[in-house]
This record gives sequence, C-alpha cells and structure tokens, in this order.
Amino acid sequence: MARVLIVQDELASRLTLQTILRAGGYAVDVAASVPEALAKLDERQYELVLSDMELEAPEIGRGVLSYARLKDYRPATAVVTAYHDHKALRSGVKREHWVSVNASELSNLLAKVAELIGIRASRRAERALRQSAAV
Repeated sequence: MARVLIVQDELASRLTLQTILRAGGYAVDVAASVPEALAKLDERQYELVLSDMELEAPEIGRGVLSYARLKDYRPATAVVTAYHDHKALRSGVKREHWVSVNASELSNLLAKVAELIGIRASRRAERALRQSAAV
C-alpha cells in the first residue's frame, strides 16, 4: 500500500483528499501546517507528497515540496489545489506536478496519484539499474 502525505491547511480540502485516497487503497497521513509536514517527512517515508501551494503564506507549499525532494527516499511531489484556475499554473509549476481537487476533476484524482507514484517507481528502478551496472 503506497503511503501519501497530504499537506493542506483547509480542513474541508484535507478531509476530501484523505477520504478519496483512502478509498482508493492508499495509506494517507495528513499535515495541516508546515512544521507538522516537515516532522512527518522526517519520521516516515512517502511515495507521494501532495502540498497546497499557499499554506500559511503564498509559495510556502513549494518549500515543503522542495524539502520532500531532498529526502533520501525521493518521494514524488505535486501541488494540490481546490481551485481550477490556480496561479500555480501560471507561476511555473509543470502541469504534471499539479493535482486539482476541483469537484469537476475528482474522477481523475486517483488516476493522477497512481501516475505520479508509478513515475517515481520507474525512476527508482532506473537508478537501481544504473547503480548495479556501475559496480
């Protein structure tokens, strides 16, 4: 069972994501603040970290994702937003690293999460092959 960390300060969005991902078979942890998210990233390994772009202040979510990417276990990361036309899309976040929780796109949520985790698994396998070939 893949483990996912949701970093979202809005209770309704956090509960919606948590419910949908658990129903989809994922082990889900949640964090409502940056300190809570960083502590969880240090305590456990995650296959995917979904962070709201604007936690306590604009762009704070990127800091959480940057911290997650520095972990040795290298989780997949993505911005999550409840707004369809979010400024994250205009501020340089690649579309493939953006997950919408808009009601019109909820049906795609589990597919996007599975895709991100699958990409992570492929990259890990490629790294392992390169390391074994170098030995």
